[in-house]
Parts: sequence; C-alpha cells; structure tokens
Amino acid sequence: MRQLQDLSARRRRLEEVDVDFPGGTRVMTVSNQKGGVGKTTTTVNIAAAIADLGGRVLVIDLDPQGNASTALGVPHTADTPSVYDVLINDLPIAEAVQQSPENERLFCLPSTIHLAGAEIELVSQVAREKRLDTALRDYLEQLDDPFDFVLIDCPPSLGLLTINAFSSADEVFLPIQAEYYALEGLSQLLGNVKMIQKHLNTRLKVSTILLTMYDARTRLSQQVADEVREHFPDEVLQTMIPRSVRVSEAPSFGQTVIAYDGGSAGAIAYKEAAVEIVKRGAPRRKGRK
Repeated sequence: MRQLQDLSARRRRLEEVDVDFPGGTRVMTVSNQKGGVGKTTTTVNIAAAIADLGGRVLVIDLDPQGNASTALGVPHTADTPSVYDVLINDLPIAEAVQQSPENERLFCLPSTIHLAGAEIELVSQVAREKRLDTALRDYLEQLDDPFDFVLIDCPPSLGLLTINAFSSADEVFLPIQAEYYALEGLSQLLGNVKMIQKHLNTRLKVSTILLTMYDARTRLSQQVADEVREHFPDEVLQTMIPRSVRVSEAPSFGQTVIAYDGGSAGAIAYKEAAVEIVKRGAPRRKGRK
C-alpha cells in the first residue's frame, strides 16, 4: 500500500513539472562496454520521456541489433535507408530519419542488418572516425526546427561505430546496472573517453550516470549505488531505474514503456530521470573543436 501511495505521489509531481528547453542541441552518446546494463532501454525511454516533456528528440541507432529502432516502432528492414547508408554511402541523414509513431516530437535514424558489416567497411573510408559527426553536423545545421536532444545508442564494444558516436557527441551518458560487477570495465571506458578527448573530440565529457535495474529489497543494490555516488557525485542522477516487468515487455510491442504503460513504476522513474537531465542543462565547456 505504501508503494502505491508513493507511486501516486510521484505521478502527481510529474504532472506539475514544467521544464524549459533553452535552445541548442545536446548530443549524448549512451554507452557502456559491459552488456546487459539497460543501455538501449535507457536510450529509448529517456528519449520518449523528453519528447513527452515537450522536447524534440532524435535517436540514432548505431547498434547493429537494431533494438532501439524496434522499440521506437520504426521500420528497419534490409532495404530501409539507415545509418549504414549515412556512414558508408554518404546518404544525407535527412533521407533516412523517420518519425516514431509514438510521438510527433520523437525521431529515429534506424539501424539495419547491414550495419553488422560496417566496422570492416569503415576501415577503408576517408575520415572513418568522423563520418557520423560530419553527417550529423550538416543535418542539424539545415534544420528549421532544431532538436533539443540527440541520443546515440552504441554497441557494447569499442569499435569504429562507438568511436564515431564518441566523436559526434558532447556528452557521454552512462547507464550502470546496480549489481556486483557494476563498476567492472568502467575504468576502461573512462580511459577510452580520455583517449577520444585527446585525439578526436576535445568537447566530450561524461555528464550523466544512471543506475538501472535497481532492487530496493537488496542491500547489494544500495551498496553499489553508494559506491557509484561516492566516485561520481556530480554525474549520478538521483533517480534510479527499478527492475520492471513493464519495461521488459514494452519493446515486444514496438513501444517504449512511456507509451506502453506510462503509469508504471519503470515509466515514472524514466520520466523523473528525463526531468533531471533536462533541468541540469548541458555541462559548461572551455571550448569546442
């Protein structure tokens, strides 16, 4: 009963929230080299929640599995114009972007099966680490109605696709599972970010960390949360995403949990996280490259 009352109170608070989008596009790459942490789930649900708040959002599905495209309900069959064509064939992003049926302010640059071979094909391309960055800048500069956020969903590995995402972004958004091996590989990821900062993208910054799959019944989840907050006090969101059946079910219906069951605990948590991200604003930068 107490949990239901708490959820109802949180729903009411969200209904009263008013956020501003100050202009300018925040480009965030959602990345974690450890699989199974809720990376794609976080990407699509944060995107949908921001759109629900009134922001215009583009999701770039850079994972060959195409799960983000599926969750946003956009077609991504083999013959669909996709991010593969942008990276390999110089297709303008405008010719591949699709509007999600879920929200008129939510868009997706889909992935297709062809992207699985893109890592090899990119090796011989000119400026192979910067191809997405160049295409994205050209696209954003031509828009009459700009996006407030671009979220790039990466594969769980450091290959040329992920490097392209890091080279295109201003911010790294890091979902971390609230379990024993949560910090495993994190130091390696941060090392990779520093390498990208040094050689390819000086503006890149780890700005946002979100704890996912949190189980309030276990002491372990709380210990992991405390440890992550101790190491990254400024980056970790106050909101934590609980384990949720509804969150897991939603993609099989081609929806985010925001559309599938917007009143569920998982949807409420993602909406609260989105409010935090928008209200925090973009981190200050010393300069741009």
